[in-house]
Amino acid sequence: MLKRLITACLLFAAGTSFGQSAAERYIQLYKDDAIRKMNEYGIPASIILGVAMHESGSGTSKIAKYLNNHFGIKGRNENRQIRSSYKSYDSVDDSYDDFISMLKRHIQFSRLFERYSDYDYKSWAKGIQRGGYARSQTWASQVLAIINKYQLYRFDNRPGSDDATAYIRPVESVPVAKTYNVKAGDTLNGIAKKFDTTVKDIRDKNALSTTNLSVGQKLKL
Repeated sequence: MLKRLITACLLFAAGTSFGQSAAERYIQLYKDDAIRKMNEYGIPASIILGVAMHESGSGTSKIAKYLNNHFGIKGRNENRQIRSSYKSYDSVDDSYDDFISMLKRHIQFSRLFERYSDYDYKSWAKGIQRGGYARSQTWASQVLAIINKYQLYRFDNRPGSDDATAYIRPVESVPVAKTYNVKAGDTLNGIAKKFDTTVKDIRDKNALSTTNLSVGQKLKL
């Protein structure tokens, strides 16, 4: 009788696993890792999972299977089983760590950690796209579609609800007034790129009739 019960339980577990989609299995496997990274670094768990699922086909792509690369990051490949320009990792966790490290290293991404909360996933997705993470102009909308389809936002640190499955619309980001003191060698184009804005926006905010700048000049950004 006990043997039959154990067999039935195993068959049920196997059937349940088999019935899950690749995306659902991926979420179960890596949601805890994503939450830990969120709590340590401040990037929404939904973004970590959403980007990983998009870039790795929920762990089914060749680079995910052979290189443990879940974020489409290019670099040195030390795995002889597959020729690829994508970076190889010893473990999936290393891939997750490198994704966070890459965002922290590059200024066009690192500023997102200061600008957005760990539940404003919409701003994060759009900010990562603006920073040039992918060439596709629809990349952010594709990641957001995954987040919404699987309700990945329920893993974020969202305030104001005791219901972990309830959707809370992220607070709209409030622009903070910033200024910049012009330094020797600065150009409007260079300043615009540095602060993720446009020359036209800087000229409009400062009522500039020319692109000429002077050292020490204070600009609104």
